[in-house]
Amino acid sequence: MSAKKISVDGISKGFGSLPVIEGVSFDVRDGEFVAIVGPSGCGKSTLLNVIAGFERPDRGAVRFDGAERTGPSRKGIMISQHGSVFPWLTVQENLMFGLNGASQRDRVELAGRYTELVGLKGFEAAYPHELSGGMLKRVELARALVVKPPILYMDEPFSALDALMSLRMQTELRRILEEERHTVLLITHDVEEAINLADRILVLSPRPTTIQTTFHVDLPHPRKLSNPEAQKLREAILKELGIQSSV
Repeated sequence: MSAKKISVDGISKGFGSLPVIEGVSFDVRDGEFVAIVGPSGCGKSTLLNVIAGFERPDRGAVRFDGAERTGPSRKGIMISQHGSVFPWLTVQENLMFGLNGASQRDRVELAGRYTELVGLKGFEAAYPHELSGGMLKRVELARALVVKPPILYMDEPFSALDALMSLRMQTELRRILEEERHTVLLITHDVEEAINLADRILVLSPRPTTIQTTFHVDLPHPRKLSNPEAQKLREAILKELGIQSSV
């Protein structure tokens, strides 16, 4: 079994008199993909922000490789639904932006490698306004991966895309993760996305949120969501969320 990469120990967080997270604890193994789902407004994004170091917990601690985290770290990169691509830079320049300390030649070479990795070879000189929504997400993914972070935090990264493009991006992400090792924490409202991508799914309770249930996804990749086991898992997760499936 892989070593623990992230340890979340008794995290609680509130805003004023509003309790949001109440005593959440879980571990994430090195190289594991964990998805977090829960009711709207339960505190999913707040929990991810605490783990990533953008919010401080009221109680509890987060540890990376056994060392307590007290703020944002270069070990983790956030990919959100809002996007973080600089509109005034080309695709190549966006990828080179975070490569401090490397020579110009190495920066160009790395940017080229990751542009090709996400299927955007030939678009290095394009500006964001010249790209489709799916292509922009590829740039954002490449921009995160090029700095080689051990951990990827993903907060509903594909929610703004249509269903077909979202599925394509999920497939692209799985392909990349087969080539490069990253520990991933994904926040999503899409149960099928969680089943398609994750090794483990945490279902959060309504606010103040706790971990209500954990599901292990023992299905090989690439996954077919029409598979009876995947459908059975979907039904079980929806039931935990208080939703009666129509399928």
